[in-house]
Amino acid sequence: MRIGELSERTGTPRRLLRYYEEQELLVPGRSPNGYRDYAEGCVDRVLQIRGMLEAGLSTRIIKQVLPCINDPRAIHVSGATEETIATLEHERDRMADRIRCLIRSHDAITGYLEAVRRDRLSSGEAPVTAYPMAGSPAVPLSVTEAA
Repeated sequence: MRIGELSERTGTPRRLLRYYEEQELLVPGRSPNGYRDYAEGCVDRVLQIRGMLEAGLSTRIIKQVLPCINDPRAIHVSGATEETIATLEHERDRMADRIRCLIRSHDAITGYLEAVRRDRLSSGEAPVTAYPMAGSPAVPLSVTEAA
């Protein structure tokens, strides 16, 4: 498939796909006219790369890990160096710290919303309007529905 189709199927801008290629995270073939030609497996590979980037891994670390992941559901270990293992342990621990921080923030926001809703209910104010994901219309919820 060409770069435009891969971009569309993965939701990844073409510019980022070319960057992944520069970083040797993605290796397309070339058609006779010189255009990039991506195999079907590149769809999963791009989604794996994006997931790891969103988790906070650097492209340097992703480059070390990708050879171990031949299938999105299985990890095949071969030739991991002590440096790679130490790096991955550090990144795993950093992610665990971030997860704990996100959970604390989530709990704090949940507690705040519950307090605001209780206060509005007790004061007889209008129901709180919930704002779903970006691009979706706001939906008025009663205090009991939102809780």
